[in-house]
Amino acid sequence: MKAGLTFGIILLSVLWYLSFSATRLDRLHHRVETSWANLDGLLQRRAAIALELAHSESADPASSLLLTAAAYQAREASIDNRSEAESGLSGALGLLQNDLASQNNAANQELLRELSALTQKIRVAIAIHVDAVNRTRTVRQKLIFRSFRLAGTAPLPVTYEFEDDVL
Repeated sequence: MKAGLTFGIILLSVLWYLSFSATRLDRLHHRVETSWANLDGLLQRRAAIALELAHSESADPASSLLLTAAAYQAREASIDNRSEAESGLSGALGLLQNDLASQNNAANQELLRELSALTQKIRVAIAIHVDAVNRTRTVRQKLIFRSFRLAGTAPLPVTYEFEDDVL
């Protein structure tokens, strides 16, 4: 009788631990999704500012065309092509930013200040996203999570190359 009670307690403890671990992993996956949604929103806003800069009167036609194309590619890119599109937008913004900063247009100066503030927010959002991805990947690599398939069918989170080259 005592052995059965001990076995029951051990079994309940193991089941509780597995449930706790699965819940923890679920929260980590939710954190990755939330951090990505925040980062995506900031990147979409960056593309919108880029379009405003491209359509300003101060932008020359060639730069305007380049920035418009890069902004639309970044906004419409699939998840597989997002990295290249965001890197292209970073490069186009870098080229045009120097030209627009030297001009004395108040509207452009305000957009450039907003872009600069947004860039800082993007850097923070990238750091949060990379941390969330790394923590989730670390937990998923543990033997208990792999053995009992506690991740279920959730895809392994990934980071993107553009996270290294945002303005």
